[in-house]
Amino acid sequence: MRNETVRVGLAGAGWVTRYHLDAWATQMSRATVVAIADPRLEAARTRAASYGIPASYQSVEEMLQHQQLDVLDIAAPRELHVPLCRMAARKNLAILCQKPLAPTLAQAEALVLELTGRARLMVHENWRFRPHYRQIHSWIRDGLVGNVRSAVLTVLTSGLLPDASGALPALVRQPMLAGLERMLLMEVLIHHVDTLRFLLGPLTLEGAQLGKSCQEIRGEDRATLLLRGQDGAAISLVGDFMARGYPPEQVDQLEIFGTEGSILLREDQLHLIGDQHQSLTLDLAANYAASYRDAIAHFLDRLQDSRPFETAPEDNLETLRIIEAAYRLH
Repeated sequence: MRNETVRVGLAGAGWVTRYHLDAWATQMSRATVVAIADPRLEAARTRAASYGIPASYQSVEEMLQHQQLDVLDIAAPRELHVPLCRMAARKNLAILCQKPLAPTLAQAEALVLELTGRARLMVHENWRFRPHYRQIHSWIRDGLVGNVRSAVLTVLTSGLLPDASGALPALVRQPMLAGLERMLLMEVLIHHVDTLRFLLGPLTLEGAQLGKSCQEIRGEDRATLLLRGQDGAAISLVGDFMARGYPPEQVDQLEIFGTEGSILLREDQLHLIGDQHQSLTLDLAANYAASYRDAIAHFLDRLQDSRPFETAPEDNLETLRIIEAAYRLH
């Protein structure tokens, strides 16, 4: 892509888009969001006013008709991802699409087959771009824990338990979670499957157990996945949104045990235990914002140098295959 400023159109004006727009703002020398579209036109106008975006539309179709764009950033509901990607490809736009690429693996595979060679498409899977996960990846890559023997990643929150006012904090933060038939795995733990793949390499699903207790949502609120690494490492991923005793905010806890050392992520503390012991205190809020910034910076870098995206659709399909297999086992 040429070195001129990239013109971006944003599809969606929901909760997550403020993080997209904050991230785009850090790339002003390379990219500018020039338009935003959402069926709730007032929401689009509100976002536009907050970020100095000159144009607002009630549909992406209308935005594409009236705007000269280079990129479509898709932050709309998952059921719209496939048609919006197709629409952008017809306009020869580069595409940054929020995860999941499609509501099901079959739809995602069909889309990837259709768009291969026709459009530059990156899945916005930003969790792995959190600075502390990049640090963990470096430690593993540099051999500081040796061969990984086992790992446990837990995502525990009381977000679907009533607070003092009777509200469910997770639904106050993201109301759309209530209506998702596939909730915890497809909306939340998909991040963690991708991150484990990033850290540990190819994974195979060995078992899965899903459950639902909260009557205010359609989908699952707890899940346990048993995975196997390429060298036989035993890996567990556990998520529960009704974990009593845990805060309503979602915080990852990760333990990785290798032949030469261990890595422990506990709240805002990250430890490398081994010959080169290190301990870091993390700014988790800053790292969350940085994950959007660095994912978008990576997207722009790859548009400029034409190298493959780290979270290319083909890579993301591997994550979706694990997620789909877990739903089949349930």
